[in-house]
Amino acid sequence: MTTIEAMEPVSRVVVDVTFLEMLHPPKLQAPDFLPGWHIELLKTPSVALYRKLHEWVGRNHCWWMRQVKSDLELERILREPRRSVFLLKDKDEIRGFFEFELQPHKTVNLAYFGLVPEAIGRGIGKIFLAQVVKLAWSGNPRRVTVNTCTADHARALTSYLSIGFRIVGVIREDWDIPLRLNIPIPQHLV
Repeated sequence: MTTIEAMEPVSRVVVDVTFLEMLHPPKLQAPDFLPGWHIELLKTPSVALYRKLHEWVGRNHCWWMRQVKSDLELERILREPRRSVFLLKDKDEIRGFFEFELQPHKTVNLAYFGLVPEAIGRGIGKIFLAQVVKLAWSGNPRRVTVNTCTADHARALTSYLSIGFRIVGVIREDWDIPLRLNIPIPQHLV
């Protein structure tokens, strides 16, 4: 960290990060999407769209870590051959996104997952997660991983557990979220 970065005004947030894994596909078949809803691979995601997705989906959940990266850093991340970004769409409207990272030992990590605020509470989240997990298992990995934290949606951990993930660890982290990002800090973290 440079001296300038060290002096940047921040909000200090303490979160508990829960790491989860799934060692076999869920026993229940994933429910089908409602008509018009589908998952679409972003073949060449732009940095601008990627930033917009993180802002749109993650703003209320302190998704700051990608937002502080430069365009060049994000471009490098998006071009990693073992990374894929997908959109959840209702016809042509973006309603969410997720990101897979293929990791060593045949592991698929669900790096980011979420709905836009307008899609929350409409009953699509469970279907979306089930379809994402089904897609993760389609390549026959040994395991699928994800992590969530106390800044995420209140139902995130319960949703992951209900589909078949199990907790493998929890750590407490101190986050220094730059004020310039104008990210609202959830009241339960203040």
